[in-house]
Amino acid sequence: MRSLVLLCGRLVVGAYLAIHGAQKLFGVFGGRGIEGTAAGFERQGLTPGKPMAITAGVCELGGGVLTATGAAHPLGPVAVAGTMAVAASVHRPQGPLAAKGGFELPLTNCVAAAVLAATGPGRLALGRRLHPALGALTAVGAAGIAGVLVSKVLKAQALAQVEARQGVQSTSQPSATSSGSDKAQAASVTPTPTAAG
Repeated sequence: MRSLVLLCGRLVVGAYLAIHGAQKLFGVFGGRGIEGTAAGFERQGLTPGKPMAITAGVCELGGGVLTATGAAHPLGPVAVAGTMAVAASVHRPQGPLAAKGGFELPLTNCVAAAVLAATGPGRLALGRRLHPALGALTAVGAAGIAGVLVSKVLKAQALAQVEARQGVQSTSQPSATSSGSDKAQAASVTPTPTAAG
């Protein structure tokens, strides 16, 4: 029973993540392909956009297939968890709920993949597991890479917030070069109250 439940979990998480990766890499299933994904990554602070888009697509597609099949465990779930941690940080400004574009879905995928990595694939899996030492090294490496990318995203978000605040302040403050003639002209076009008003 345990292996059957793990198989179902692996198939759901793995298949959906493989589809996400194919959307990024090949533009199938309604995806934007490499160029569209790269442009989005650039806006989110994941630069350079094209290599980052390819890396994310490969991690999602490859990690999804490995998770679904249980092969080379825990490489698949570890790749998925790392990628989803970065995705969750991208959606952080929108809050925790998916309805508002928040990080609900990537965080759920991240946790599900981490649970699968920790519990193992069960008996209904293809191929062999990685040696425990190699599996641990893979997990540490993925965590390190994800940490660096999350840091990049958070710095880009903080910079965007500062720039947005500065933009709001500069538009809300009157220009220091305004002259008295400007004020007089503005006063001349101000409508005068009428008896009907």
